[in-house]
Parts: sequence; C-alpha cells; structure tokens
Amino acid sequence: MSALIVNQDNFDEEVLKSDKPVLVDFFAEWCGPCKMAAPVLDKMAGDYEGKAVIAKVNVDKNQELAQKYSVMSIPTVILFNDGEEKDRKIGFAGEQGYKDMLDK
Repeated sequence: MSALIVNQDNFDEEVLKSDKPVLVDFFAEWCGPCKMAAPVLDKMAGDYEGKAVIAKVNVDKNQELAQKYSVMSIPTVILFNDGEEKDRKIGFAGEQGYKDMLDK
C-alpha cells in the first residue's frame, strides 16, 4: 500500500474532513531526506490502514498548501485530526518518530 497523494483540490476533503487522523508528508521529488521518508510512510500506510491515513503533498506542485501551513523546509510531516494540526516534525524523523506522532 502507498500513501495517498493529496493536492490543493482534494486536501480539505481527504485531510481536514477525514474521520481518522491524517499524517501529511510535505515533500519534493528532488529532496534527499524526502526520498528516505517515502518508503517508510508507504509502509506505514499499510500498517495503519483503517486507523489513520498517510498522505503526501508535493510542495513544488502545491505551493499554496505549503505556504498555508508554513512549510519552510522539507520533509515536514504534519499530523491533522478533526481538521486541526496536532503535531509537526521537520526533517526525516524515521519510522519510530512518525509512529510516535500517530500513537499519542
């Protein structure tokens, strides 16, 4: 299973209106640490299926979203629950770091 790709058009529906917690990875194709995070987050999408949503936003293609959520460096991973930001990690936090965000 892989992470859900979200963009400007479906962000509100898939993230803010979700009935589950949503971990959103703000990334770019050219970013080295983002490439390290990608397989970890794709694995977690399967591990957390039914409990949480793992999503990705390409900041190069969705600059408005990156600006709206003050994403200054990537990867930035933000946990949303009930439409609100609950936690944020900047840089590659590793699988345990992302699990800790979701398991709180």
